[in-house]
Amino acid sequence: MPHKLILDIDPGLDDALALVFAHAHRGFELQAITTSFGRVALPQATRNALRLSVLLGREDLPVCEGVVTPTRKGEWLPDPGLHGQDGLGDWTGDAPLRRGTDPRSAARGIVQMAMAHPGEISLLCGGPLSNLAQALRLEPRLPQLLKQVVVAGGCLDAPGDVSPGAEFNLWSDPHAADVVLGAGFALTLLGLNVSRAAPLPLAWLEHWAAQDGASQLRQLLWHAARHQSRVQAEESGLVASASALPPAIATPGVLALVWMVQPELFRLVSGPARVAYDGLAEGQLLLDRHADLGLPPYPHPGWSTDQHAVQAVVHLDAPACLDLVQQTLAPLR
Repeated sequence: MPHKLILDIDPGLDDALALVFAHAHRGFELQAITTSFGRVALPQATRNALRLSVLLGREDLPVCEGVVTPTRKGEWLPDPGLHGQDGLGDWTGDAPLRRGTDPRSAARGIVQMAMAHPGEISLLCGGPLSNLAQALRLEPRLPQLLKQVVVAGGCLDAPGDVSPGAEFNLWSDPHAADVVLGAGFALTLLGLNVSRAAPLPLAWLEHWAAQDGASQLRQLLWHAARHQSRVQAEESGLVASASALPPAIATPGVLALVWMVQPELFRLVSGPARVAYDGLAEGQLLLDRHADLGLPPYPHPGWSTDQHAVQAVVHLDAPACLDLVQQTLAPLR
């Protein structure tokens, strides 16, 4: 049976690709998009979700606008340098929008859909976990109502992207992330340690967008990928010229969807998880693996024996995952 899927995203290239993959793969039945601040500010994230749904021909898909700022963290301002002012490389190729948002907030939309289909809805979180934390406050039974939550975020045994230990999505609202990870959801994390191991080749995206009859959507995604890669190359200092691009881009949201339809391609570990929300470790994911090793609980406060466990991906079959991604996206017009 296909997964009834809500995408909670802040598009962004990666989340745009995740939306396209979920639309194209027959293992999913898209129910809604919910938006949050993240790589771009909330109004832009919502405009991008509306724009992408139109380009996909999915104007029937509800788009519910969500949380504008972190739960308790100070004011958040996006950096437009990497992704462009619009988060998609400053794309100007499509017509003005002719549709609006759903009247429900993201949190209320998640709760209502979960209550309408108890035990059937899967939620992919491709941005900060603020909307899910708010939905949990509205309906404390939500962990029992959702089938599963898959989070494209965090990093285990790998450098972060905002600090040595923190990944952007969890860092953006660490208080919300800590609440969500301890709430009892059937929750799986797929972080930087895995997404960096299976990046999508830019050459494939370029070829995909250059084929005869390639849609505006394909061209938009290639434009955003090229922009992001060029800025990363310039900022890293790894290339001598901005015309020389890195060979591939990480797509954690897409890989999280691949896990949902082909879990046999992945290896996971499990245990209680916390997120640090201040100091130098702000946003760092901490996963307790003592139970797997038969060791006694930690004596440090915050690691009680009754904490809910989550699971985290630590390895994937990169060639098989990329093959599935490319096979799924190739026919899309």
